[in-house]
Amino acid sequence: MTTSPHANSPAAQHVPVVVVGAGPAGLTVGNILRAAHLDCVVLETESREFIERRPRAGVIEEWAVRGLQQRGLAGRLPERAQPHTACEFRFEGERYRFDYGDLTGRHHFVYPQPLLVTDLVHEYADVRGGDARFSVRDVELRDLDTDHPSVSYTCPDTGRRRVLRCDFVVGADGARGVSWTALTRERARIARHDYGIGWLALLAEAPPSSDCVLFGVHPRGFAGHMARSPEVTRYYLQCPPGDDPGNWPHERVWAELHERLGAAGAPPLTEGRLIEKRVLDMHDYVVEPMAHGRLYLAGDAAHLVAPIAAKGMNLALHDAFLLGDALVARLAEGDGTGLDGYSEAWLRRVWDYQEFSQWLSEVYHGVAAGDPFRAGTALARLRRLFTSPTAAAAFAEQYLGTAERY
Repeated sequence: MTTSPHANSPAAQHVPVVVVGAGPAGLTVGNILRAAHLDCVVLETESREFIERRPRAGVIEEWAVRGLQQRGLAGRLPERAQPHTACEFRFEGERYRFDYGDLTGRHHFVYPQPLLVTDLVHEYADVRGGDARFSVRDVELRDLDTDHPSVSYTCPDTGRRRVLRCDFVVGADGARGVSWTALTRERARIARHDYGIGWLALLAEAPPSSDCVLFGVHPRGFAGHMARSPEVTRYYLQCPPGDDPGNWPHERVWAELHERLGAAGAPPLTEGRLIEKRVLDMHDYVVEPMAHGRLYLAGDAAHLVAPIAAKGMNLALHDAFLLGDALVARLAEGDGTGLDGYSEAWLRRVWDYQEFSQWLSEVYHGVAAGDPFRAGTALARLRRLFTSPTAAAAFAEQYLGTAERY
């Protein structure tokens, strides 16, 4: 490695790529680079222990798992993930099972993001010898418009500023990170949509009450049930945006879940201790373009999809596949085609997932909107799924995701 002097640091280390953010996108890019014997540094403001426990998404689409397997990154997923082939809608007091596995021959995997991150960081740092630096502070990006950008940070051990000069920066540090801020200050358009609703996100120490995902479409608001493990279940309850989780004590939560997910012939929900309660305000955004100069965004730094359609982690992984492969081609072979076309190639899929999220939001929330017209059209969409094979096939394709279309 080459070094050069830099202000506030005894020497500025050079590395081909600096990845900011150790989530699924950043760690996947890092692993792809290490597999090609290319050096990189992954910077993360949280500790390794924190990112391996942080509760996040849990649904991975089949094409994304194939992408991980092709790159030797599936880890324990094939043995530990739960394949899901159906979901169930509950509305107007009835149950309607949607068997998308029978319809398409495809399925989802349920594999909580903390487990995937644990696998990816182990592969990157412990197996492939990647350089990961955790608990860093005050990350700054500089000279992104030049051929020699730099990333600086405060070392948690010494309190001193460290500087990394590099050829490329991957910004994978989420919706509030410095990468998003740096690009949005520089020639980027942010398209944003606010749904005007909140979801109370819950984790319960209780076994799943169904063998599939449940969607409760109810005049009191949406409710969702998603298995996370044999002992833990994720629930969602529609609530006002900005609501205080303290307004939802144990008794109220379970009363609403029983009401909104209740249906004729359905077994009662298995209750348990609530180990997480937080309110998510439902909104989406897309940053266009997803690159500027030597900075390339991935994951939530580039686009946020509300958890309505469970697409966020899948988009982040596909970003990483495209970007990691493009960086390898550029650094190892001198082929910059993939990097040049990264943003344009991927935004089509981003917008397709955003549109599906909006469509599904109206199905979930229209009945509770207080507008008879929206309620009527939401129910019409639901009924069509179970009366029209064409509508069912179209929904299954979007719900499962098909990378081959892009």
